[in-house]
Amino acid sequence: MTSDEQAVATLSQWLALESPTHDSTAINAMQDMILEEVANEPIRIERIPGRDGLGDCAVLHAGADSDRPGILVITHVDTVHPVGTLAGALPVRLDGDRLYGPGVYDMKGGIYLALVAFRNAARLGAAIGRPIRFLLSPDEEIGSPTTRALVEDLGRRSSHVLVMEPARPGGAAVTARKGVGWFDVEVEGRPAHAGSRHQDGRSAIREAARQILKVEDMTDYDRGTTATVSKVSGGTAINVVPHQCRFAVDVRITNAAEGERMERAILGLEPVGPDVALKIGGGINRPAYERSDGVGKLFETARAEAAALGFELAEVPMVGGGSDGNFTAALGIPTLDGLGVDGDGAHTLDEYCLISSIEPRRRLVERLLQTL
Repeated sequence: MTSDEQAVATLSQWLALESPTHDSTAINAMQDMILEEVANEPIRIERIPGRDGLGDCAVLHAGADSDRPGILVITHVDTVHPVGTLAGALPVRLDGDRLYGPGVYDMKGGIYLALVAFRNAARLGAAIGRPIRFLLSPDEEIGSPTTRALVEDLGRRSSHVLVMEPARPGGAAVTARKGVGWFDVEVEGRPAHAGSRHQDGRSAIREAARQILKVEDMTDYDRGTTATVSKVSGGTAINVVPHQCRFAVDVRITNAAEGERMERAILGLEPVGPDVALKIGGGINRPAYERSDGVGKLFETARAEAAALGFELAEVPMVGGGSDGNFTAALGIPTLDGLGVDGDGAHTLDEYCLISSIEPRRRLVERLLQTL
C-alpha cells in the first residue's frame, strides 16, 4: 500500500466517526481511534478527562528527556459538522485527488500527517535532542474554553509551536491571525400590552436595535477591525411590547491594543432610551497572533526545509479566523500555523483535502521536528 493509499484508508475511517465539539462521546471515541495509531510506539500518552460536558484532551510526549524547551504540535479533533452530515450532504468520497468528508480539511487531514511525522520522529528517541509534544484538543472550534490554559502551559515549555490547521490555497502557511472577541448583550425593558397599554412599555428590541447599530458602526476596515452582531433573539408574543432582547457580537482585531480598545467600547455601552438596562458579558477570548521576528524566522526555516524537499512554501497575509496558535504566539513563542493539508471548504458541505498534499507536508513537519 502506498503512503497515499494508507492516508486515504486511515482518514476514511476517521471521517466515518463524526466528532462535533459538543458530542463528548464522539470526541472520546475519536481520541481512542487516533491514539490507537501510536499505542505501540515510544510515545507516552497523557489522557486528560474532559470537563464541562466536553470531551477528553490528549498530549503525546516523546523525544529527549530534557529540560530544554521542546517543540509543540497543536491539533484538534473536534469539528463543526453535526452528526448526520456524513449520511446527508457530505459523505466520505474520493474524487481524483480530492478526499471529501466532514472535518477532513479542518483538521483530520492535518492530524494524520502530523501524527505520522511525530511517530517517525519519536522513533529516534533521545537523538531528537529535545522533548517533542503533540496536543489533541477537544474544543478548539468553540474557542478552547477547557484547553486554553493547557495550550498556554505547553507553549511556555516550548521553543517553537507548529499548528496543523489547514493550509491556505496553494499550500500557503499562516504567520498571523486576527484576535477574536465574543460578547453577549442582554437588554431589559418593560412589558406592556401592545394595544391598550403601549405607552407603559419599554421595548427591549427597540433598544437592542439602537445598540446593534452602534456596535456595527465600530467596524473599521482601515484598522482591520470588524464588529458583527451575529445572533439576535427577543420578545415573547406578538401582542406584547417586548421586555427582553439578547444579541451576540463577534469582534476581530489585529493587535492587543485594538483588542483592549474594542473590549472597553463594547463593555462600556450605555442605554439610549429611558427605563432600560444593559447587561454585557464576554471579552477578547483569542489574542491577536502577530507576525513577530520569531515567527518570521520560523517561517523562513520552514520555507528553506520545504525547498530542500522539492516544494515551495508560501505565506498569506494575516487571516481573520483564530486558532490555538493565537494563544502561543501572544506569549511570544515562535508559532507557525497552516501546516495541515491543502484543500478547501472548511466549515462547508464541500469540504475536501488534496491527497497529494499529505506526503510532502508530512515530510516537512517531520523535518522540523528533527531539526528545530
